[in-house]
Amino acid sequence: MLAIFILGYLALTLVIGFWVSRRIKTSADFTLAGRGLGTFLVGFTLFATWFGSSSIMGNPGYVAEEGLTSFVTLTLTSFICLVIVGSLYAKKLYEMNIVTIGDFFQRRFGKKMDLVVSVIMVFSYPHWIAAQFVALATLFESILGIPLNYGILLGAGIVIIYTYVGGMWAVSYTDMLQGIIIIVGLIILLFSMFRETGGIAPLFNDKPDSFYSLIPTGGWESWNVYLAAFAAFTIGAIPVQEIYQRVFSAKSTRSAVQGIFFAGLLLLMIPLIPLLLGLGADHLYPHLLAEGDGQNLIPYMVKQISSTPIQIIFYGALISAILSTSSGAMLAPATVVGENLIRPYFPNLTDARLLLWIRMSVVLVAGVSCYFAMSDADIVALVIASLSLIMVCVFAPLTFGLFWKRSSVFGAWAAIIGGGLCWFICYLLDTPVDPTLIGTPVSCLAMVVGSLLVPDTFEPKTE
Repeated sequence: MLAIFILGYLALTLVIGFWVSRRIKTSADFTLAGRGLGTFLVGFTLFATWFGSSSIMGNPGYVAEEGLTSFVTLTLTSFICLVIVGSLYAKKLYEMNIVTIGDFFQRRFGKKMDLVVSVIMVFSYPHWIAAQFVALATLFESILGIPLNYGILLGAGIVIIYTYVGGMWAVSYTDMLQGIIIIVGLIILLFSMFRETGGIAPLFNDKPDSFYSLIPTGGWESWNVYLAAFAAFTIGAIPVQEIYQRVFSAKSTRSAVQGIFFAGLLLLMIPLIPLLLGLGADHLYPHLLAEGDGQNLIPYMVKQISSTPIQIIFYGALISAILSTSSGAMLAPATVVGENLIRPYFPNLTDARLLLWIRMSVVLVAGVSCYFAMSDADIVALVIASLSLIMVCVFAPLTFGLFWKRSSVFGAWAAIIGGGLCWFICYLLDTPVDPTLIGTPVSCLAMVVGSLLVPDTFEPKTE
């Protein structure tokens, strides 16, 4: 019964993709849903994209073991990031009428800067998508008995099809469905767990005082990890394309800004449910954390206490989280490839041909992601490294270029090269301070000093 439901749900996802594909007439329809998304669609599609498998299987184990410091770095940071974006960045960038972050760099700092930033952006995604494919394939292996590599291809194929045919429209509507399933499924599972634990109070009865601290209680090493994670998920996430793909897809500035705030609220409230589930699973089965099996807290509890319908709801929520993250993460770099790495260098390219190139880029990104998923590469390390590169290279020129009129092209290049080189050297030397905590301030300082030393001789195009 569980396998039949999973297959039926996957089929429904494909049906939605083909249904909304009728709206795709132009490349703008494909990449930005014709700039027609309202507040709730903007919010739900961003929430579903950021609420991945780690929110259900990874983060609860960290919080159960390490306490509320992990809640701050893994959950609260997403809310803080989106509040910052909604308050400061969304309106200004939306009114520029652009498609990608690379477009901003092209207008503000030139074509070469657009090329470099776009390559950095594209580079950061396949490893993250690969991690989602592996998580999805692992579920297929346990539920359907499909070998891991075939499960990777099956999961990738499903996401490719509905993203390829429906673009942002398909991603938005499937994210809406998947977001609802995630919320409903987790709430039902939460009440099922409370029946086993006798309510919420027993989850916290045996916790030490250090569990409730929002800041590290250890020495410098714990503070180093804490600050690096906090910075990565707040500052480092500000420039990523998947946020602004939803901002630019909104039908108005108001919808864009309110949608960002709505997504932030969802990403603050909904992840609390799996965190409570993780604490409940640790309370019921304390041997799991003792054996170092924190990622299996919630799946193990579901198998022990839940009936088949509850298991169906849980696995539906988990697969929804993975599918929505994968589709959003695939469309973002494909859009950058089409808009920033192909369109500027083929001025006579028709919109129909550009649309085809963007669709083919979806397939290309998925193919590269499958390669990483099937290889023996350390995917987690690659994800961390690529996201760190965005933080130390892209954040400073984006922020100063948007808010400081004296920002210059030379300053932007100094920020990218200085921040990236400093981060790389610190990474090789394995410095006691996390490389991102050194590279990011260096990038900001280089942006300011470089802009003051070599100012622009022209008026930047930011309107």
